[in-house]
This record gives sequence, structure tokens and C-alpha cells, in this order.
Amino acid sequence: MTEHPTSHEGRQPLAARQQERARPRQQEAPPSPATASIPGPSPVPATAKGPVPDAVPNPVPGPGTASDAAGPVADTQTVTRREGDRLRFVGAATRRIARGIDLDEIVLGLCRASVPTFSDAILVYLRDPLPVGDERPVNPFVLRLRRTDRLRLADEESESGPEGERLRLPVTDPQAGLLPAADLCEIQAGGALAEVLRGVRPVFGDSAAARVALPELLGAGRTVPTGHRAILAPLRGRRRVIGAAVFLRGTDRPPFEANDLLVAAQLATHTALGIDKAVLYGREAYIADELQRTMLPDSLPQPTGVRLASRYLPAAETARVGGDWYDAIPLPGSRVALVVGDVMGHSMTSAAIMGQLRTTAQTLAGLDLPPQEVLHHLDEQAQRLGSDRMATCLYAVYDPVAHRITIANAGHPPPVLLHLGGRAEVLRVPPGAPIGVGGVDFEAVELDAPAGATLLLYTDGLVESRMRDVWTGIEILRERLAATAQLTGPDHSPPLEALCDDVLDMLGPGDRDDDIALLAARFDGIAPSDVAYWFLEPEDAAPGRARRLARRALSRWGLDDLSDEVELLVSEVVTNAVRYAERPVTLRLLRTDILRCEVGDDSPQLPRQRRARETDEGGRGLFLVNRLARRWGATRLSTGKVVWFEMATP
Repeated sequence: MTEHPTSHEGRQPLAARQQERARPRQQEAPPSPATASIPGPSPVPATAKGPVPDAVPNPVPGPGTASDAAGPVADTQTVTRREGDRLRFVGAATRRIARGIDLDEIVLGLCRASVPTFSDAILVYLRDPLPVGDERPVNPFVLRLRRTDRLRLADEESESGPEGERLRLPVTDPQAGLLPAADLCEIQAGGALAEVLRGVRPVFGDSAAARVALPELLGAGRTVPTGHRAILAPLRGRRRVIGAAVFLRGTDRPPFEANDLLVAAQLATHTALGIDKAVLYGREAYIADELQRTMLPDSLPQPTGVRLASRYLPAAETARVGGDWYDAIPLPGSRVALVVGDVMGHSMTSAAIMGQLRTTAQTLAGLDLPPQEVLHHLDEQAQRLGSDRMATCLYAVYDPVAHRITIANAGHPPPVLLHLGGRAEVLRVPPGAPIGVGGVDFEAVELDAPAGATLLLYTDGLVESRMRDVWTGIEILRERLAATAQLTGPDHSPPLEALCDDVLDMLGPGDRDDDIALLAARFDGIAPSDVAYWFLEPEDAAPGRARRLARRALSRWGLDDLSDEVELLVSEVVTNAVRYAERPVTLRLLRTDILRCEVGDDSPQLPRQRRARETDEGGRGLFLVNRLARRWGATRLSTGKVVWFEMATP
């Protein structure tokens, strides 16, 4: 009988080994460490309302349902599938959290990603106040309940069992009235909750540390489900702990597993980092809003003979500052300067340059320089700020007495004048070169400004976009103004605020490429019958003549009740002007809703109010003006100065 040869180590015969190689292997390699470390959600109870995740593992077959060889294979496949489910869940959850841009969106993303897939309920606590960046947190360390969410159960009203086993948690419905958790929690230094937060890693609710920490967080007398049904996860940002999240599961759902701690850690880490970024973004948005608010006027003045309205729209919510600005500056003689400008870009740098140019324009306007001279000095200022500081600007001065407007342009879109009858006209103003080019002369034009007309100044963001060029947009604006004016009839001008809103409505969804500044001026003017104007020689008899002329004008206007006070103040102001003037002194009275008196002379020295001593013979004129007039002031001109005061009319 022939035997198969065997080795000395007792190996199988060669034929047997060949048969073994021919059989397919039933075992599979264990999962890789990278896959095994990714936890995943546990199945959701069948009683929950809402979608049931696809990542629900199949039940593991028992010994009687399959052969002994198939058992390990099924176990390995189930584990592999659950690890894949965990990987997909963590990826989807972190993407949902990362989509949030502000604090509420990020916290909501955490709640929606966790409930019901990972937990039945969640409570999110955040530090109050939240520290920003590197700033030192304030003491004491306080956590505030920011948001809660839970899974609604179909048999919610018929819950039974021990109170500690039930999910009595806040719901999204504010009428539910369930509030088991304290709204505020002050962290005690060295306490159990402080130690858990310092440890950063999530812990099960039935661990020794969490059994003491959770009542401190939720408040005395509050309980959570027993067993591995709660996870306390600290929220740590880039530098410090900023909050905590509590994940809870009910008794009709499998408890948390060890790998679920890793899921909680992933969710907590992404949430905390997102909150850090949201807080920093919120601070930047606040700074941007404050910067833009301070760069633009809080409110427009109410000069005589003109009504004003304005609008400002940023390019986008994420770019709230820009280089566009507008301004209205009262000038001597009841005039007003109207300014609109646009610095290239819409960043913090553009806003800072805009603020410097706006301040320069206000200073130059206070000197009562002609519009072309104002643009010339702005051009010099822009060159001092840097070689690449470019801007466009339109500067106009409206005189309500002469019913004229003087305009100078520095590369800005031309203004549009809407006449009382409904005709909209694009004013022909020399375009000029932008501010910052240097070595360019600016030209001013003087045009009629009839009563009832509306002048519209704007930046190019209103008329230019990727969909259309500047001149196409200007023509659309002109047609829009004409159509709006026709709705109110030929004898009435459209309301100014409604007109601004209607102009902005012309913007389509794709037309917002740049920020927009809009300034509208309705010219009311001052009728010639409400103006009295005289020249007075600088002599001793001038104050007496000024009193007589003022008395006659007030009598003609039916303001005899103001004669005594106005005569006294006119006499004092004219006396001061005659003392220093070398050329004729001007006296003008304007009657609108108030009475305004203006006295001009060729002396640049501005008067200053002072308290006269008992032995002084003079020095009391401005004291009387300050006591009797509603308002008064003095403005230096290129040819001298103007001292004015206003009186309320009966």
C-alpha cells in the first residue's frame, strides 16, 4: 500500500494541500484602522416621526439561521457596513455644519444633523458672552442654553416609565412648555463640570465625572436617561472652551457605543471651530457696519429751499463697506453743496480713503470754494494718499435765491434732472478726469434749477453691471424717472422718498455688482418776494439805516411782532461789520418757514462771543444775538465772512 509522503513537521499530504488551495477562502481581511475609527449613527426608533436613515445595519444572524462558517462573515460585513455608515454620516453632518455663516445657522446645523440620526435630543450651551479672537474672556465663566431640539414621538402623550427614563426635553415648538434644563449655568472653578470641559473629550452620561457634571449643567433636580444614553461633549474652539453639547437617546433606541464618542467629538469640534469663525465674522461685520455708518452722514440737513433724500446699498452682505459716499453741506447764503463720490473697490481700504476724501470735501466746502476748485484740491489730496488712489466725484452747489446750480465733474456719471412736467433730462456736464490722475483741470457749468425740479446724483453701481453698460443704464434710469413722474401728474412732483425707492426697484437680480449711493434733491427755491437785499456803506450811519430797512421788510411780510428783536440784532451785527469792513456791507433777509438774516463784509476775522466785564463799553452784541436768536453762526468766505442768525416766525 502506497502512502503519500509527509514532512517531518507533520504537514498534510501534498494532495490534501493542493485541494485546500483549490477551495475559495471564506475569511476576509479586518477593516483598516482608518475605517474602523470612523463612528456612525445608531438606528432611529421606528416610532419617530421623520425619515429613517438608510444607514440602519441588518440584524446579525444567530447560530440557528445560518451555517457556522457564515456567522463570522456576516459579522464582518455588518461591522464594515456600519463603519461606512458612520463615515458617511460624519461627512454629511460636518458639511451641514460648515454651511452656516453666522452663529445661529451653525448651531441649527448641529441640531439638524444630530436629531434624529445620531440622537433623540440635543442641548447646546455656549459661553455668555462669547470671546472674540484673542481677547480675554470675562469672568465668571457662564454658559447659556442657546438651542434645544428633540425627536417628536408618535405616542408622546402616552409616555410611561420612571421619570428618569423619559425624554422630557425642550422641543422646537415654543408652546410645548417643557423646560427641564436651566437657562444659565455658572461654571465653578475646580468643579466637576469645569474638569469635564477642561478635558475636552466627550464622556458618557453615566461616567463618574458626568454624573456630577450634568446636574451642574442642567440644574438641580434635572435628570437624564440612565446608561449609555447621554454624551456630554465640550465645544472647544481654537484657543478655549466656548460651550458644551449634550446628546440624549431614549429607552426605545440602542444606547450609545464607544465609537459614538468619536462621532460626538467630530460634531463638537466642527461646531466649535465654526462658531469661532462666525463670531469673528460677526465682529468684522459689526466693524464694517460701524465704519460705513460713520463714513456716511447719519441724517441729511434741512437747508432752506431744498428737500433731500438719500439711499445707500452695499455690494453684498459679505462686503458691507465700500468707497461710495454722498453728502449735503449747508453753505453761506442759504446755499447747499451736493456731493456724490466713488472710490475704486468696496473694501476697508476703499472706505478709509472715502472717509478722508469726504472730510476734505467738507473742509473745502466750508471755505466756500467754487466747485472746480474743490475737485482740484481733492485731486491733490488723493495723490498724497497714494499713486493708485482713484475716485470719481460730482460736486454741485445749489442757490435757492438765484434758482441756479453750479456743477463740476471728475469722471462721474452725469446727473439726471426731473422737471415738474415729467420730462427727465441727462445734464450735459463736462466729464473731466477721475480724482487722483493729477495735472488735470476741472470745468464747472452753471445751469437753471427751476422750482419743483428734482436732481438725482448717483454712483455707477446704479446704472452699470455685467448685464449693461453705463449709458444703457443711464437711459433706463431716465425712462424710469419719467414714467414715475407721469403717475403723479404734470402739476405735482412725485414724493421724494418714494422716488428713491422706485429708482432702486429698477435693479434686477443680476444688477448688483457694486455698492450704490443715491442723493435726490427737490428744488423748492425761495421766491423773489421773500428776499430783501441791500448794500450798506461802512459808515457810522449804517446801523440806523439797517434798522429802518429791516423794519420795512418785516412790515411788508406781516412780521411786525418780530420788529423789535430783529432791529436790535441787525443793529448789533451790522455795527460789528462796519467796524472792520473796508467795502460795502451786505444785508439780506430771507423769509421761509423761518426768518434768516445775513450780514456779509470783506473782513476774514470771525467774531467770537465773550463775556464783557462791567466796565467794558462793548462786547455784548453777540451775547444778545446768542440769547434772542434761535440759531446763529459765522462762516468764512473767500472774499470775507458772513454772520447770520435765524428767528422763528409766528
